[in-house]
Amino acid sequence: MIRIVIAEDQRMLLGALGSLLDLEKDMEVVGKASNGEEVLTLVKRLQPDICIMDIEMPIKSGLDAAEELKNDSCKVIVLTTFARTGYFERARKAEVSGYLLKDSPSEDLANSIRTIMDGRRIYAPELVDMAYDNENPLTAREEQVIKLIAEGKNTKEIAKQLYLTNGTVRNYVSVILDKLDVSNRIEAISLVKEKGWFK
Repeated sequence: MIRIVIAEDQRMLLGALGSLLDLEKDMEVVGKASNGEEVLTLVKRLQPDICIMDIEMPIKSGLDAAEELKNDSCKVIVLTTFARTGYFERARKAEVSGYLLKDSPSEDLANSIRTIMDGRRIYAPELVDMAYDNENPLTAREEQVIKLIAEGKNTKEIAKQLYLTNGTVRNYVSVILDKLDVSNRIEAISLVKEKGWFK
């Protein structure tokens, strides 16, 4: 019997997922949590085989919880609405066994669980495509500049910290905006965050 814990902050969805998986002859939902903190406690106490979790949950996100479970024997499956490359990168670094989207057919979830129990990983195909289209175009120096901008530093402060002239920093900024195809610093920061390029 595959023992499963589910973490999902939408109660109706949590109940529906639990009922669906309990219908499978080889699966049993042993615990349900509504946030990342709760799920960590349940996993420690119940020692399930699989933990299915949403990303955006209160108190502690699913990705934070997945990072804490990285070396646990419990295999983590992220089940989310969000096909975002930044989330996917973080999930892969946390070595999750699966990253599935909520709009997949329900039988896909049970089949994915069985495949993961056999030691394989399952990622939604659209995420794999996005990851390959997600090459960071910025050089190491440009990354330093955008990181300092994100920290709220102005041109003068960045120039001082990186031992550059103000003009050189301005050049870097315009190259960054051009490469990212955005019109200002705020758009640049949010794009870099969304893509998961901040180291």
